[in-house]
Amino acid sequence: MKKLNESFIEVKKSKFIGYIYSIESIDEVAKIISNLKEEHKKARHIVYAYKVGGQEKNYSDKEPSGTTRGLLDLIHYKNLDNTLIVVIRYFGGTLLGAGPLTRTYTKVVSMLV
Repeated sequence: MKKLNESFIEVKKSKFIGYIYSIESIDEVAKIISNLKEEHKKARHIVYAYKVGGQEKNYSDKEPSGTTRGLLDLIHYKNLDNTLIVVIRYFGGTLLGAGPLTRTYTKVVSMLV
């Protein structure tokens, strides 16, 4: 596993930190997510998407339905494989709503590649 890049955005006091990793297997996903949860204990949400060969997954960590779809969409759009994208959200106290939240997740992941 290798971290390739990271990005940051702040919207209405919520902080979004994006990471992109090159991975060889799905087993690495659990290790990376576990390490990030340990490192970012106060984060409200840790969402991610990965694609390894024919296997892919999008995990929204209790965010509203569809708001994190942009992570997997970016993987497909850029034709990436063996890739994990993670976004860590620190809630700033203001609900963003589904539209702005979706745009924010899409923006933070688009900054990664």
